[in-house]
Amino acid sequence: MEQPSDTSFKFLSLGGSNEVGRSCHVLQFKGKTVMLDTGIHPAYQGLASLPFYDEFDLSKIDVLLISHFHLDHAASLPYVMKRTNFQGRVFMTHPTKAIYRWLLRDFVRVTSIGTTSSEKDENLYTDEDLADSFDKIETIDYHSTMDVNGIKFTAFHAGHVLGAAMFQIEIAGLRVLFTGDYSREMDRHLNSAEVPPLPSDVLIVESTFGTATHEPRLNREKKLTQLIHSTVGRGGRVLMPVFALGRAQELMLILDEYWSQHADELGSGQVPIYYASNLAKKCMSVYQTYVNMMNDDIRKKFRDSQTNPFIFKHISYLKNLDEFQDFGPSVMLASPGMLQNGLSRDLLEKWCPEDKNMVLITGYSVEGTMAKYIMLEPENIPSINNPDVSIPRRCQIEEISFAAHVDFQENIEFIEKISANNVILVHGESNPMGRLKSALLSNFSSLKGTENEVHVFNPRNCVEVDLEFKGIKVAKAVGNIVDEIQKEETSILKEETSVIKEETQDNIEETEEQLETGQSIKEEENTERIQEEGGDDIIVSGILVSDEKNFDLNLVSLSDLREHHSELSTTVLRERQSVQVNCKKELIYWHLCQMFGDITVISDDDNITNTTVKKEESSNGKLVLQIMGDLRLTVAESVASLEWTQGIISDTVADSIIAILMSVDSSPSSVKMSSKTCNHDHSGVTEEAKAQDEVSKIKSIARLFKEQFGECFTLLLNKDEDSKDSLKEDISGMITIGKNTARINFSQMKIEECNSNPLKGRVESILNLSSDLVSPLC
Repeated sequence: MEQPSDTSFKFLSLGGSNEVGRSCHVLQFKGKTVMLDTGIHPAYQGLASLPFYDEFDLSKIDVLLISHFHLDHAASLPYVMKRTNFQGRVFMTHPTKAIYRWLLRDFVRVTSIGTTSSEKDENLYTDEDLADSFDKIETIDYHSTMDVNGIKFTAFHAGHVLGAAMFQIEIAGLRVLFTGDYSREMDRHLNSAEVPPLPSDVLIVESTFGTATHEPRLNREKKLTQLIHSTVGRGGRVLMPVFALGRAQELMLILDEYWSQHADELGSGQVPIYYASNLAKKCMSVYQTYVNMMNDDIRKKFRDSQTNPFIFKHISYLKNLDEFQDFGPSVMLASPGMLQNGLSRDLLEKWCPEDKNMVLITGYSVEGTMAKYIMLEPENIPSINNPDVSIPRRCQIEEISFAAHVDFQENIEFIEKISANNVILVHGESNPMGRLKSALLSNFSSLKGTENEVHVFNPRNCVEVDLEFKGIKVAKAVGNIVDEIQKEETSILKEETSVIKEETQDNIEETEEQLETGQSIKEEENTERIQEEGGDDIIVSGILVSDEKNFDLNLVSLSDLREHHSELSTTVLRERQSVQVNCKKELIYWHLCQMFGDITVISDDDNITNTTVKKEESSNGKLVLQIMGDLRLTVAESVASLEWTQGIISDTVADSIIAILMSVDSSPSSVKMSSKTCNHDHSGVTEEAKAQDEVSKIKSIARLFKEQFGECFTLLLNKDEDSKDSLKEDISGMITIGKNTARINFSQMKIEECNSNPLKGRVESILNLSSDLVSPLC
């Protein structure tokens, strides 16, 4: 399969096209690859039952979606995950995952029966592979949308079995709906398949029954119970081969209800019903758990009676035939449904020689299986343990389809509702699929040659379907540009409303004049005329940003570019502004210190800041300050120059600095400070005041730690906090959370010891924050 072009959508079936079994399909578009289902073919064994995985590089797959737990849709998943180079992510619904593990464990056990040790090595996978794959499967809820690297997909009810889902997949605006196996008929416990609210460009739909139609459900139920009743009435046994999970539960609901209603006729429990499956009881607990994911009837019964509908009164579980006392008439629902092996095959060989018994086929039978063969009513069947031995077949063979697949009428109605221009048929034998394709083309013949023409494909396995989709790119406006558009729309709406009111008033006056003169009135739809004229267009300007990974196209204003797309490389602008100042540098420095705590002296030629910094080589009385980390102020020869990098915060701080520089001459505090010189020596008082100020800051920081850690934090101070000795000592704090402790030196603003890295990181973050909070208090 070649890499598709930017506008090419490719579909490839590795299994399940022009056949029923080993469903596996691959979609490719815009460099994204999705795989749908990984089944096995029930008519084959070993590697021959797998889809044609060698025809595609599985390492390219980004997402694998499993529609439901049946073997022909999910049984080769552990093989894909553990025995190939597949590296993608796997998704299925919660009930599917819950049943998947038990069902596939039984599949591993059954396929290992009767094989030698060398043959077991050739099995598709082991129990260990199954367990490892199970842990890597992710679940998705119905109606929830997942986004995996630009591939968006949503699960909807498919109505086939518990947990069955159809997936609507969206890649770069192209929507593909995969139905999997689906049913549009409401049965006793499942919801029918949904119609997604959003349209789809491509529909991948099953064609199991082709152009065949089903009998009404109630008619089928009546026929089923009558056949079973008449067989057990004459002392016969009824074998119903079923899949362990799926239709078996529907049939058990029907039989349990019928047995309750006809207890006297059936000997008050003398005719037992058995459900023979190794994993029946384990998986039935899943059905009993997910009652709320079923239809309203089941939920109502569960709510009103406070009993679980799947705890049957007249049906017993049978793990193996050793527990079965085969005396008198009975009804046996046994798996597997294709009669290839297991309990159902053993009972078939045991009961088929007697003409009073009956085999009742209720599911779909795949070509090449015993279930399909026995429907031809052969005189003999081969023994599974010894193919050379033939067993006479005298029992009655009947078929009543309870397979939860759409018939022709349901399928064509669903396809019409989806309104996809491209329909791809899968999961059907060649003849029924061909007849369905012809019927669909005939149904949509009126659209041929128009832009809405429907194309129908029924490709064979490993034959590509290549479609071109150019599409329309839609940009999403984000940030301030949205507010600008809304303001323009509001303004235009107000103007249009005003015009309509004025013209309506004119029309009323004109109508009154016409009434007075007796003239006929023509109805003029003023609103429609205004709508035809149309309003003013809104001109939007911004920058289009394309995300090739997730196929998003955003329209943002220049000011929002950094905020919404920080990953883009942008040009950094440095701004510079100069102001004439007619005052001493000491006064400027004092005013800036009152406003900003974060000031670093870079250069001070006249030592007006009382700090020791290196003078620049050309000593010309410069004062250079770094304010708030990014802004650089240079004062020299009555000119103050400010430089900074453009940004929302930096621009705001720069405006504040410029305002201070322009008003520093006339500030009252400036006049007061510079009007008279003070020659008193304040050195003694200054040191104590500084120490007291330091303690005050530490207490402020301690309050912040107290808010963060509560009773776990303790501030360590001397009893005499105001003494001179206590001011000279470092002030510490202790945090104790369980076995984790941290000691902080507040005087040096550092962590002295800590035995927990997470606690240490949190304390460091609070120290950095607190230093910024108290610094403006200087």
